[in-house]
Amino acid sequence: MSTDIENRFFMEEIKMYHKTMFFMFCLVFVTLFSIPSFLVYADDDHKENMWGNLLADGKGDNDDNCQQKRKQDHHRDEGHHRDGDHGNSSVKSLANPTYQFQCGACHFAYQPEFLPESSWIKILTSLDDHFGESIELDAESEKIITDYLKSNSADHSTTKRAAKIMKGLGNQTPLRITQIPYIIKEHHEITPDILKREFIGSLSNCIACHTTAEDGIYDDDNVKIPK
Repeated sequence: MSTDIENRFFMEEIKMYHKTMFFMFCLVFVTLFSIPSFLVYADDDHKENMWGNLLADGKGDNDDNCQQKRKQDHHRDEGHHRDGDHGNSSVKSLANPTYQFQCGACHFAYQPEFLPESSWIKILTSLDDHFGESIELDAESEKIITDYLKSNSADHSTTKRAAKIMKGLGNQTPLRITQIPYIIKEHHEITPDILKREFIGSLSNCIACHTTAEDGIYDDDNVKIPK
């Protein structure tokens, strides 16, 4: 009798052990296969929240932002190499303090690439009658300015804009930038009435409308005509 009871008790323990092991196995199985799914879900949820925040902040990939991005890229590409790259449609920004100080004190200091070397030489050799004014420069300043304008003139530049300027000049030696055929053509829609506006005055006042003229960027996207 005692032996039978012990046997039954032993069998119950074995069954309980098997049930416990089966339960533990199921728990481990479920846990192992649930973790990857949870991670994927969490990652997707994170991405969804991230894009939601971007869109809410106006940084999403919508039409307006795409257009703005293209516009920014255009400005960057247009002016990125303005200090010396070849073949771009801008001109080099000024890089001569003496020229900027002496000439910029009276009017906008034009980039050298707007006139050929012959024009700059003609202007610099007639400073006693500089468009109705007498200009006096010390010998050192005059040499610095002359060398700078000659070496960076339109016929010594490889930018597209300088090439267009030279193409339309032929054998001309203009003393004014407003006499350049290419410049005249580019401004053919600007009427005399517009030029008479208080903050413009004349076609020679480039900076009045070209907001990035000092940087050598003259593309239409940066033009703002004063009213």
